[in-house]
Amino acid sequence: MRLDAVLAKLLSDYSRNRLTAWIKEGAVTVNGKTAQPKDKMIGSEYIAVTARPSAENLAFTPEPMDLDIIYEDASVMVLNKPAGLVVHPAAGNWTGTLLNGLLAHCPGLAQIPRAGIVHRLDKDTSGLMVAAKTLSAQNHLVRQLQARTVKRIYRAVANGIVPFDGKIDTLIGRDPHNRLKMAVVKFGGKPAVTHVKVLERYAAHSYIECSLETGRTHQIRVHMREAGHPLAGDPVYGNLRHPCSDTAKAAVKGLARQALHAYRLSFEHPATGETVSFEAPIPQDMYRLLSVLRLEAGLDSPLSREAAWQETPDSGGDWNEDDYDVETVYLHG
Repeated sequence: MRLDAVLAKLLSDYSRNRLTAWIKEGAVTVNGKTAQPKDKMIGSEYIAVTARPSAENLAFTPEPMDLDIIYEDASVMVLNKPAGLVVHPAAGNWTGTLLNGLLAHCPGLAQIPRAGIVHRLDKDTSGLMVAAKTLSAQNHLVRQLQARTVKRIYRAVANGIVPFDGKIDTLIGRDPHNRLKMAVVKFGGKPAVTHVKVLERYAAHSYIECSLETGRTHQIRVHMREAGHPLAGDPVYGNLRHPCSDTAKAAVKGLARQALHAYRLSFEHPATGETVSFEAPIPQDMYRLLSVLRLEAGLDSPLSREAAWQETPDSGGDWNEDDYDVETVYLHG
C-alpha cells in the first residue's frame, strides 16, 4: 500500500490530508529516511511520525466570550450561535470569532484542527452548530456530513407568497458575474438539495422551513433567490425593493440581516452511536418580525416564541416532494 494510505489506517484520528502534509514536510520517516506519500510499503517497515500542530492552529488565540452552549460532554459541544458572530477567522475577521471563543472555553481544542469546527453558519445566520472536542469525534462528524446523515433544519422568512412545498435540486457554484457570491449554475457547480415547507403565509411574505441534504455555501439563500422568493432582509441575495407595507418594510429593516435561523440539529453521537437531536428557539429579532407580519395578515394573534420555534400550524398542505417537478414547477412556478 502507499505510505499515505497506510498512515490513514494506522492513525485514523488524523485526516489523510493532514498526514500527507506531514509526509511532504519531512515529519514522517520510513526506516529512518524521509519518504513520499506514494512510496509503497510491503510490510515490516519502521514508520516514525512527528505530529505537528498546523500553521492554522498556531495563528489562533483564545478570546473569552459568552457562548450559548446547549449541550456539552467529553466528545462534542452543541451551541446556539447568535447573528453577527463570524465562525472562523479569515481576512478581515482574524479575531472575535466563534473559533476564538471555543479556544478560550476549552483550551484543549487548540490541538484539534479548526478548534473542532466541522460546519459553519453565515455571520448573520443564527442557530445551532456542533463542534468536536476530540480528533476521533471530529472525523466521525465529518464522515456523517459527507454521508449526508446529519440533519439540519432551518426556519426562515421569505419574500412573497411561496405557493407550495417542494424540493430544490440544482448545482451551486461561484457566480460567474461576481466571484464573491454563489449562484445556481448549469455546469461546474456542486449538487445542492434543499427541501422547503411552507409554515404560514402573510400579506407579502412566507414563514418557511428548509431542510438540507447538502451543505453548500449560502445554499438556502441562493436556492430561495432562484425560486423567486429570496430571504427577507438578505443583503446579498435579497430584494431590498420587495413590495410590501411600510410596517413590514420597517420590521425587515429592523432585523438588519437575513431572516434565517438553524433551529434543529440531529446527528449520531460519535462516542455512543445514539442519534441525538437539539433545538434552539427562534431569536428575538426574528420573533418580532414574525409577530408583525402575522398581525398585519390578520391572523388571530401574535405568534408566540414557542409556536415560532416548534410546530407552527402548516397552511401549505402535506409535504410530498414527489408531487412537484423542481425545474418547471418550483423554480419557475
